[in-house]
Amino acid sequence: MIDYEKDSLDYHQNTPKGKIGIKLTKPLNSQEDLSLAYSPGVAGPCRKISENIDKSFQYTNRSNLVAVVSSGSAVLGLGNIGAYASKPVMEGKAMLFKKFSDIDVFDLEVDSLNVEHFISVVSSLEPTFGGINLEDIKAPDCFYIEEELRKKMSIPVFHDDQHGTAIIMAAAFLNALELTNRKITSLKVVINGAGAAAIACANILLELGLRLDQIFLCDSKGVVSTNRKDLNTYKQKFARQTSFEALKDVIEGADAFIGVSVADVLSPEMLKSMNNNPIVFALANPNPEIDPDLAKRTRSDVIIATGRSDYANQVNNVLGFPYIFRGALDVRATCINEEMKLAAVKAIADLAKDDVPDEVLSIYKDNKTFIFGKDYLIPKPVDQRVLLKVAPAVAKAAMDSGVARLKIDIDNYIESIEKLLGPLRQTIRSLRKETKKNNKKNTRPKIVITNGNNIRVLKAAKQVSKHGEVDILILGNKDKMKLSAQNVGLSNIDHLQIIDTRTVEIKEEYQKSFKENIDTTNLSELEVINRMRDENTYASLMLKLKEVDGVVSGVGIPYAQAVRPILHHIARGEKSTLAGVYILVINGKMMFFSDCTMNINPDTDKLVEIAESTIKVAKQYTKDQLRLAMLSFASFSSNSHEDCKKVSRATKILQNKKLGIEIVGEIQADAAINQQLRKEEFPDCKLTGNANILIFPDLSSANISYKLLSNIAETAVAGPILAGLKNPANVLQRWASVDEITNMIYMSAHQASKSN
Repeated sequence: MIDYEKDSLDYHQNTPKGKIGIKLTKPLNSQEDLSLAYSPGVAGPCRKISENIDKSFQYTNRSNLVAVVSSGSAVLGLGNIGAYASKPVMEGKAMLFKKFSDIDVFDLEVDSLNVEHFISVVSSLEPTFGGINLEDIKAPDCFYIEEELRKKMSIPVFHDDQHGTAIIMAAAFLNALELTNRKITSLKVVINGAGAAAIACANILLELGLRLDQIFLCDSKGVVSTNRKDLNTYKQKFARQTSFEALKDVIEGADAFIGVSVADVLSPEMLKSMNNNPIVFALANPNPEIDPDLAKRTRSDVIIATGRSDYANQVNNVLGFPYIFRGALDVRATCINEEMKLAAVKAIADLAKDDVPDEVLSIYKDNKTFIFGKDYLIPKPVDQRVLLKVAPAVAKAAMDSGVARLKIDIDNYIESIEKLLGPLRQTIRSLRKETKKNNKKNTRPKIVITNGNNIRVLKAAKQVSKHGEVDILILGNKDKMKLSAQNVGLSNIDHLQIIDTRTVEIKEEYQKSFKENIDTTNLSELEVINRMRDENTYASLMLKLKEVDGVVSGVGIPYAQAVRPILHHIARGEKSTLAGVYILVINGKMMFFSDCTMNINPDTDKLVEIAESTIKVAKQYTKDQLRLAMLSFASFSSNSHEDCKKVSRATKILQNKKLGIEIVGEIQADAAINQQLRKEEFPDCKLTGNANILIFPDLSSANISYKLLSNIAETAVAGPILAGLKNPANVLQRWASVDEITNMIYMSAHQASKSN
């Protein structure tokens, strides 16, 4: 069992202390670097900014820097602990910004409870930051501070305790209304709590169409009514003319209860008195206004959300603030206005209706419930897709409402921020874009994928089919697929094109084509037909007969079993040697490793053909200058072993072919990718930069290298691409993930569009 007190203290005090640091974003390795970073070179950007202060976004980190600012006067669960003690919380907030949206943060703890002084301090720091996130400031001070800072500053100022909670709550609320067939204009809503978050929740519901006369607001003293004389300005807005005094009086007949208050204030009796299908958002932390299990035992028709991760429907601010600021910063918005908040609400609400990706499901044990419904109103906080939905929605709303300094193309923007989800994401997005451009009018590449009974294949096919850039044809048992889809909460798959090779009529041209490559002398007609019903064989024949543009196979079966029909039936290019090429993205750089799957110990001629096929693949996937290294355990004839000689001979043949790229070898792996080492040890080496195509001398070294790198370094891997065929037929590893299958479908479609 975790000892949170002890473990957290150790976590925070281990070296380096705290949770955040600063890293350099430009090189500082030479006198020249120092002269550019500091004096005298730094005078250049200083002069530009002095002429136009908006240039500070261009020449400094301001465009990606947010301040998390607090006085420590209202820290969740701890109260007024002061500025010093609040710093661990603010560092934690900084981590969330960086982790989820790659925004840099300085946490600023202002040791002052004087609101005017606080406002003065924060507003004076505008030259440093692109945005201000206010955090853990007591009400009603927080309202006034945010209002004044918004007036004084021309960058986004956002009190997350107010608006973050409200935005996520509102997204869940919209979906709860949809599930219960309610209209927002005909509700009775009770909000318990009248602090920053509660007031913000009430205000955002008004923006969504609720009226003041539909809301009963309660605080620690009871119903906020016009009879009371102790109300601040912000509560007065919601004061009702009523004789009701307590929560129990106003809850009867209510459609919704939103609690941002304290534990256990909503009793089972109160819940019973609510309308049919009551919506209960019990958001108090750490203990909600009513225990969710108790609520469900009391009312089977209740829809309940909390602020806790151990219950369904967690209303968690991390679904909002990182992405709202991302979108706001990227168009240099002057504020975060109501239009931007509502855009975030709708984007989050809509995302809950999409199928949940495997990377989210794998984190949770109760993944069967992750389908839009009572127990899944909003996406999970770890769902990376939120970035691609919320940030663009916020950026567009900023532009549409006139508060954006920059105008951007939203489609290009989505492509650019996708790299934050991993280096391959942006690459695949670019391939999809190019595939669409290459397609003839009203045509799309048709890719057949085998082993459709495997749920990972089914999920990938459904995902690709939804985007509409590739026509997917799945081989498998439709009844089994439907059952599998139901078991994991995958929505309707009826629109997918499915062929069951066990029952499909085997056409005469298929039989003729099969017999061209396979000796059927000793086989009966029935045996021939049965062999052709093998999904991998059938898919290969489809490609051979041009009924599809590409094949993806291999999931759930041995590599050799999947590749064998391809070798038998699909024509090769000019060269007879096939090679398995993996794309690795390391520190943002794309590299090609070959041959990782096909040839155990290739001779000189095969190495030449492997290299030529790999160059063709590389040209399809990168616009970077290509540099090829023929790898060995020795460099430039320093060893006379035959394993080195064959690589040296292959290198000379390739160089004489004048293929238009730099080719060196034989060379050791470290020298191939370390320019400084080459300068010192091999000054005559003609490689002008690090190699990005690595041809390994044998299958063992290639396969071991890519697998080690993919598991011990921050490396994204795609493949293997089967190089050397006339048409794309690619075989995945049997354990390939949904993302890997999806990527391979898009890569195969891209290959097909290029060849067409």
